[in-house]
Amino acid sequence: MFLDLLTAAGENETEVRSVENMFFDRNKSVAAVYLPVSKRLFVNTAYFVSRELERENAFAYFAQENEAIARAQDGSFELLNASVFFNAPLLTLMYPFSLTGSRDNAAAVLFSTEELGESFSSGSVNQSFFVNNEGVVLVHSDMELMMQAADVNKMTIVKTMLESPSNNAQITYLDENGEEYIGAFRKLSIGNGGVITTVKTSVILEGVNATTRRNVYITIAILALAIMIIYFFAKSLSVPLKQLTAVVNEINSGNFNTELFGELKHKSKDEIGVLIKSTRNEREILNTFTKLTNKGVTQAIIKKAIDFEPHLKDVTIFFSDIRGFTAISDGFKNRFGEKSAAEIISFLNDYMSRMVTCITKTGGTVDKFEGDAIMAAWGVLRNDSLDWEQMSETSESRAQAKEAHDKYVRDDALSAITCCIAMRYSLMKYNKDAEAFSEAHKNEPLAQYKPHIRIGAGLNSGRATVGFMGSYDKMEFTSIGDAVNFASRTEASNKPCGTDTLITQDTYDILKHDFIRCEENNYTLTAENEKNEIIVEQIPVEFEVKGKGKQHFYGVVNMPNFSIAEFFADDPTFELDEDCEKCVGPNGPRTLSEMRKLLGIAEPDFGQVNLDAEENKIQVANP
Repeated sequence: MFLDLLTAAGENETEVRSVENMFFDRNKSVAAVYLPVSKRLFVNTAYFVSRELERENAFAYFAQENEAIARAQDGSFELLNASVFFNAPLLTLMYPFSLTGSRDNAAAVLFSTEELGESFSSGSVNQSFFVNNEGVVLVHSDMELMMQAADVNKMTIVKTMLESPSNNAQITYLDENGEEYIGAFRKLSIGNGGVITTVKTSVILEGVNATTRRNVYITIAILALAIMIIYFFAKSLSVPLKQLTAVVNEINSGNFNTELFGELKHKSKDEIGVLIKSTRNEREILNTFTKLTNKGVTQAIIKKAIDFEPHLKDVTIFFSDIRGFTAISDGFKNRFGEKSAAEIISFLNDYMSRMVTCITKTGGTVDKFEGDAIMAAWGVLRNDSLDWEQMSETSESRAQAKEAHDKYVRDDALSAITCCIAMRYSLMKYNKDAEAFSEAHKNEPLAQYKPHIRIGAGLNSGRATVGFMGSYDKMEFTSIGDAVNFASRTEASNKPCGTDTLITQDTYDILKHDFIRCEENNYTLTAENEKNEIIVEQIPVEFEVKGKGKQHFYGVVNMPNFSIAEFFADDPTFELDEDCEKCVGPNGPRTLSEMRKLLGIAEPDFGQVNLDAEENKIQVANP
């Protein structure tokens, strides 16, 4: 945990000092921590001062233990008696470790054995002590032996432990004076050392129970020593820190509502608790910001994947609005009076949420809402440079870049039409739900209702200026240009054309070779493209469009292989409505006439069409 926090602090000395002080305040028995590769030394100042030690003493000590450090770096776990050097009861713990973001591969810890030594005090029957694999005393009730780092590898029991392949055993042996002893040892499961207990055979019977208890205590003490290693890395702070890091990484990748938030159960008022609370607040702010702008734009900003400078991009623009919205609005006012505003907004929110779902599922970006109108675009968030247009016409790089660019543009146009088809189903489902809602509330005072509506949608593909526009106080990510204006005018032409979705000649030309059966592809599609087949019909009049000349519009009839169930497959609340499904996909219309009949749109008389030039910016040419 300590080394994790140091890595997180990086080069910030203030944070490093804070982490260091917190660690030694909570671990007073730890005298120092040393990282040999980076030669960083962290000292428990209170301990060093109380024993009149200097930092240089620690550096000098670790310098003389290069061989042990090298073994630790190779994967060994080393325990050394440092008491002789410091003239204080100290052990050195050296072990390998791997830490992300750090070049160190081993660490050395100096810690006091004063408290641990109490567990090894001599009993009336037995003597216990702790040695390393070189037979050097690490902890002993005889302070002099410990302070001298006495070498006891000549003792029979010590020698047996060092040579034995077993982790624990018991033997009977004679000491140098010929007295019989029973000796037992237990090696550490990790590290290089073990605990030895000896007892005279003559008193074994009277001390057997005490010895058993003592061995249990010593085993607990050794386990505590092993747990100390785990303590450095798995203290209670490490788990919430890792969880918090995972959540922050998800937020930075644009996933503001990651399920990992559910794992943040740390509710204390310490630093971790404050960080978790701040992170939750950040999620709420980002979600609110997303609703006020656009989720795709917000994610692009968070991931730093968006250029704040405006750029020219080839995009597909979408406009839609509700037919007869003024009359609908007046109906709300007549029914609800002063409360009409809330009712209108509730109705619009229901309708628009369904439409926006279709936009976002197809990769579109909602640009803005203007009353009952929706503006969206496909391709505005894609980093698609147009520099290839400046290359030589014969350049292979230009050809490759153009091919990739054309595919992006084609995919955007296909996604936009897919969105409109899904919108048609969602609108029919809204109207069916609205009818049921109104029927359910018809007997209530000021009976609530939702009106039956029709919409018109227009698509145009072309080059637009895309980026953040406005003032320094208020900016908006939007698209402007002739392509945008033409998309708006296309939407306005649905009413006289008797359609719910119109596309321009430019959009048609982008899609016709791959997805529309027409003369250019001999009315055949590849197997790969058949699943995205689009049925359109040319509107039998030419429109004179300001700045564009005579244009053809195309009414979108259907995508015969489109599956609305697959489209909403990731929505657990979706239930397929078979009546509404008749407007799209395999059971949907095959001609504009069928589509008009299905949606309740009257067949237009194009010979009598007379558009208002000022309002719609278009005029009908000869039919």
